[in-house]
Amino acid sequence: QVQLVESGGGSVQAGGSLRLSCAASGYSGSNICMAWFRQTPGKEREGVVAIYGGGGEPYSADSVKGRFTISRDSAKNTVYLQMNSLKPEDTAMYICAADSYCPPRPGWGYWGQGTQVTVSS
Repeated sequence: QVQLVESGGGSVQAGGSLRLSCAASGYSGSNICMAWFRQTPGKEREGVVAIYGGGGEPYSADSVKGRFTISRDSAKNTVYLQMNSLKPEDTAMYICAADSYCPPRPGWGYWGQGTQVTVSS
């Protein structure tokens, strides 16, 4: 059973930066997909960034392209989301997702609890 634990959220001013971490445990193999989604009340969950185990290029939503970067430290079983030039509209609960299938199964296989990011202006 895969478990995902996020950390690094907080409150920042517009233009600031945060680095989110997602620590994964309980999985084997290297062909794992991981992604960050974000959720705000009354809105659908939005895919933000994703990284794939097969060597494909990472995915970034248009709204964050050039500002957010996903990366992975395989030795630490951790994926990161570097968030730069933050905007108030980036305020959301950021949720880590993973799947041992790449491409992932519909709805992905595993989800973390999320970490809150609040951007003020």
